[in-house]
Amino acid sequence: MEYDGKKAQRQWQNKINNAQGHIFEQCIKAACLIYAEQGRARVEKIPEPFMVTSKGAGGTFSGRFTALAQPDFQGTLAGGQSVVFEAKYTTTDRMKREVLTKEQMDALAGHWKMGAIVAVCAGIQNDCFFVPWPVWDKMKDRFGRKYVTAKDLEIYRVKFNGAVMFLDYIYPDREKGGKRG
Repeated sequence: MEYDGKKAQRQWQNKINNAQGHIFEQCIKAACLIYAEQGRARVEKIPEPFMVTSKGAGGTFSGRFTALAQPDFQGTLAGGQSVVFEAKYTTTDRMKREVLTKEQMDALAGHWKMGAIVAVCAGIQNDCFFVPWPVWDKMKDRFGRKYVTAKDLEIYRVKFNGAVMFLDYIYPDREKGGKRG
């Protein structure tokens, strides 16, 4: 078997991206705990629909996904409004619209139509954003392309204190890109 340097580099980068994505989700979960303690919101990570098919030695197992994934986080804000969002992270300087699957986009659009606050909580390198669904959904119309950079999303930047404080925009008087009506 011949060594494929490009394949090895791709595999290594995929492992890094996967680990960074998990860290990003943990930082969002930390914010969920803070918001719950403050009485501002109860938001939870939605588990993947997964079934164990066999158990192995040393705590290992095999399994399979049993359904299409729901949005990553769902909950309720104080006052009763639902909040639903997908979390995505990239180590690159841009995030493509297509990081969301059609099923994820359909689910987010459905929650938006029902009146929920819907967004993509995006991490681009060291910056965190809570991008309203209509901005993400109409990315091509708004930015002229199907990807965004941290500069594009600056008005949707959220605070980071070790936790991704997705309800706390840096610019609270920002343009209301996700406002209804």
